[in-house]
Amino acid sequence: MNLSISSQSRKFLCNCFFAAGFLFVCSPTAVHSQSQQTPSTPPRPSGQPKISVKTELVVLPVSVTDANGNVVLGLTQQNFRVYEDGRHQDITLFQQGDTPVTVGLIVDHSRSMGPKLEEVAAAVSAFARSSNPHDEMFVVDFNDDVTVELMNGKPFTHDPKELEKAIGAVRARGRTALYDAVAEGLIHLELGHSERKALIIVSDGGDNASRQKFSQLLDQARQSQVLIYSIGLIGGDGESDPAVLRHLAKATGAIAYFPDAANSVMNVSTQIARDLREQYTLGFVPAKADKPHAFRKIEVKVDAPGHAKIRVRSRAGYSAADEKSAQASSGVK
Repeated sequence: MNLSISSQSRKFLCNCFFAAGFLFVCSPTAVHSQSQQTPSTPPRPSGQPKISVKTELVVLPVSVTDANGNVVLGLTQQNFRVYEDGRHQDITLFQQGDTPVTVGLIVDHSRSMGPKLEEVAAAVSAFARSSNPHDEMFVVDFNDDVTVELMNGKPFTHDPKELEKAIGAVRARGRTALYDAVAEGLIHLELGHSERKALIIVSDGGDNASRQKFSQLLDQARQSQVLIYSIGLIGGDGESDPAVLRHLAKATGAIAYFPDAANSVMNVSTQIARDLREQYTLGFVPAKADKPHAFRKIEVKVDAPGHAKIRVRSRAGYSAADEKSAQASSGVK
């Protein structure tokens, strides 16, 4: 049976940490150690709580392709250079190949999506089957309301059937609270274990029901270091806003897809799964900035011998969250 967890419940967990006097980002280890104790999870030894405090590591998923669009594999750390606001940064984290990802599927259940949900559920199932078997996935269903689905009481799953059931748990009705749903997905991602995190938005329209503004959502996305992909099922009702989907994707180093008859939703979902599995992961610890909470531009350069022309895709930059904004996002006053 699929359950759901409200944003208020998740915010209560974060409040508990702040009330104890610690500055936390709602980290995968900190919250997960208290909220997820399944039979398959061995109990933590008494007296050894696992707590993660805020770190300054900036994690960058990077895609490298050649002139023909083929992925360039086999590069080493020495092939990459990272710049923040024009200043060279030492790479302290480097991973290549297929590493696990925590992925949130943000699925539109507004009235106009009714005829498309069966195809979307099949596409999500295909995505799960094409992904790393150790990926953590969850579903956020939204229309006027936003619901984070719990698959058999668990915050994450890799079971394609559980993901399909989660999508079918809410009927198509009402309006589109897209911004609120993405913001809720960003919060739930922090319960995951993986360094790499991504959201995949599946929607046919813009936003006409959110309390959140797009500028607020963009700030949260820049602070989160999360890739935000989109599968835009654009209709002719005049409410679609593909520019929003493109903006979120470009700002976070992901891709916005707009499938047509020749490129189905299922094909696009498998393309996203492949993109996630073929990325490099870089990390660096930035120097103290003069304006610590300002937007910081990132540029990644790659020297790939044997490739005359290459294309590098990563996030455009990030904003560091301060204590006040971190508390606000967690419901702390």
